[in-house]
Amino acid sequence: MKRKGSSIIFINDEGQILLFLRDNKPDLPYPNMWDIPGGHVEAGESPGKCIMREMKEEMDLVLDKFDLFSKIEFEDRIEYTFWARADLNIAEIELTEGQKLKWFTRDEAKQTHLAYGFNEIVEKFYSEAPFLR
Repeated sequence: MKRKGSSIIFINDEGQILLFLRDNKPDLPYPNMWDIPGGHVEAGESPGKCIMREMKEEMDLVLDKFDLFSKIEFEDRIEYTFWARADLNIAEIELTEGQKLKWFTRDEAKQTHLAYGFNEIVEKFYSEAPFLR
């Protein structure tokens, strides 16, 4: 059975998405690469509960309003990607994982090799544009 991942795309009023730079540790998958916030779904946990827990642990954010964007089966996992509108002041967020946060435009994200194959999901997100509905 494949493991499950849960991630979230935060989009601000300028249409930028929030990415974080992964820690640069040799034992970490995709070290020093940009990534979408999220993590692994634990046993008995729903993907929605997972993303709420991960954002509380990693950024001290309390998520209350977010929607499922996609469920994609990759070779290594099933990824549940949520999305939410958020104009977060990233200078005020203290990360417990990762090196830093940055807002990316669609073009910047497209030109950046994202961890875990997230380029596909980001492009799908902008193409389907649920934030415009």
